[in-house]
Amino acid sequence: MVLKKFAGRDFSSEDSSSLPLRENIEEKYKWNLLDIYPDDDKWEADFKWVEDHIPSLKKFEEKLSHDYETLLECLELQDSIGIKLDRLNLYASLSKDSDMRVPRYQAMDDRIKNLATRFSSAAAFIRPEILGIPSDNLNSMIESNEKLKVYRHYINDIIRMKKHTLEKELEAVLASSSDILQVPYDAFSMFTNADIKFPIVKDENGDEVEISHGRYYSAMYSYDREFRKNAYMSYYRNFKDYSNTISVLFNGNLKANIFIAKTRHYNSVREAALDGNNIPLSVYDNLISSVNKNLMPLNRWASIKKRLLGLDELHPYDSYVTLFQDESEKKYSFDEAKEVVLKALSPLGNEYLNSLRIAFDNRWLDVYETKAKRSGAYSSGTTFGVHPFVLLNWTGNLNDVFTLAHEMGHNMHSFYTGKTQPYPYANYSIFLAEVASTFNESLLLDFLIESASSKHEKLYLIEKYLSNITSTFYRQTMFAEFESLVYEKTEAGEALTPDILCRMYKEITQKYWGSEMVIDEQEEYTWARVPHFYYNFYVYQYATGFAASEILASKVKREGTTAVERYFSFLKAGSSDYPINILKSAGVDMNTQEPIDAVSQKMNMLLNEIESLNV
Repeated sequence: MVLKKFAGRDFSSEDSSSLPLRENIEEKYKWNLLDIYPDDDKWEADFKWVEDHIPSLKKFEEKLSHDYETLLECLELQDSIGIKLDRLNLYASLSKDSDMRVPRYQAMDDRIKNLATRFSSAAAFIRPEILGIPSDNLNSMIESNEKLKVYRHYINDIIRMKKHTLEKELEAVLASSSDILQVPYDAFSMFTNADIKFPIVKDENGDEVEISHGRYYSAMYSYDREFRKNAYMSYYRNFKDYSNTISVLFNGNLKANIFIAKTRHYNSVREAALDGNNIPLSVYDNLISSVNKNLMPLNRWASIKKRLLGLDELHPYDSYVTLFQDESEKKYSFDEAKEVVLKALSPLGNEYLNSLRIAFDNRWLDVYETKAKRSGAYSSGTTFGVHPFVLLNWTGNLNDVFTLAHEMGHNMHSFYTGKTQPYPYANYSIFLAEVASTFNESLLLDFLIESASSKHEKLYLIEKYLSNITSTFYRQTMFAEFESLVYEKTEAGEALTPDILCRMYKEITQKYWGSEMVIDEQEEYTWARVPHFYYNFYVYQYATGFAASEILASKVKREGTTAVERYFSFLKAGSSDYPINILKSAGVDMNTQEPIDAVSQKMNMLLNEIESLNV
């Protein structure tokens, strides 16, 4: 069988149910990993360099307090190793994600994790020794050298975390255990991305298609309700059948994080996770409590959707399909989508647009879904000295256009951070990670609504806005509340069996969606398929990031150049300050409930508009 080159939605003319092989994708739609290393041999050379230099850290042990030269030399060696280690990890990770069946790249990914653990163990003495230097002596050392002044914020943050930093022997033990503690997520990821075998179902046209992660999400937008239902039931079948195994991995991840939090003298995993970026617990609590006070817009949206779809019962597989069919039929080629995104982001000016074009034209992106490619979408983040990369699994829906804008928001954030900041600050905290991405989505949606040529198209796009609020703000807050609850119960010594996890997830989902939504048994197993539950209190930041980005986007549109300059300062700030302060400088105070409340208020306004236009 000869496969065509895949440049759009063409698969094999003989077997359209199969995913294409990677070698049958045009090169321009695959990321160019030569930008990281010209070949595997160069990767091996850098791997050996890191192996050879890790032992060199030992010579600084118990000597950091001697003089500023020793401290500086140690920190610079740590950075040099870290820079190469990050580059090694990027190449191994992207190579593995391109085709997760390739043993060589699975092995390289394992090796780099092991090497990173050895590096962390070898460098574990640095923080405790810095904390052991009398503050007057430490300040004098920093002030006596311009290069050492670069590390001022880095050192201040170490001092802030003093009571959670252990003796160097214990720090070394924790560092050496990191790859073991990562096993639950690694096993979950390998199972769901490489080993799991999804069923074959009949699509809207009666053709048999093999369900995949990407095709499942695409099916949820289908107007054929029977196809949606079958795809939904089939997709969840494995997660239900293997729920006992997955629950062991799920609980293993919880217990691993509890072990770390207790060892570091935190009261909870949540406190430990937020303290890493100096985020007050009140920010998390404000999000949950504020959203719980503002569930009516989501309940109202469920009622409207049920009525306009003409359903007796609204099920989870009805929550994605649009109410306004004609416009949503449109499919976008990847090249068309690039042009739409460039136009939508024009308020940010030529500098930003030119950076996007460089990314598009130089294969920073891997576009199409292929056999055994990692599911979903991501941007690789900042790797010092290398541009960031983006993984997509393109199907051509409008949702994919938004995914492109979203991931390029991450990509540009990483790009500008890497260009501007020295290595110690050439990354941004996860608290800020979802701001730039949802900011881009907001500008894209506003652009499309303003460009709408008919009332029907406008209704469709307003609905898209509502769906974004539902999935990025409400759904992620719901995940955050569920995550907080499972940790609380586990920390209290309660066992979380699959039945208990299902019951907990159903109760919280029902609360958020209200009585109009029928929660199917399959939906109860969502805890078993969401990888973000392994990311240790990550998901709440989708919601806070969404709220912050809405305010920043409105400022850019309303204030123009001044707001754009502040936004660029945000993109370039990296981790040179604490994330709460960086956002405040950009114009958003996340210590208040105002950004959270504003999203619910906007949803109500959009619901009013969709009802008035549809009368």
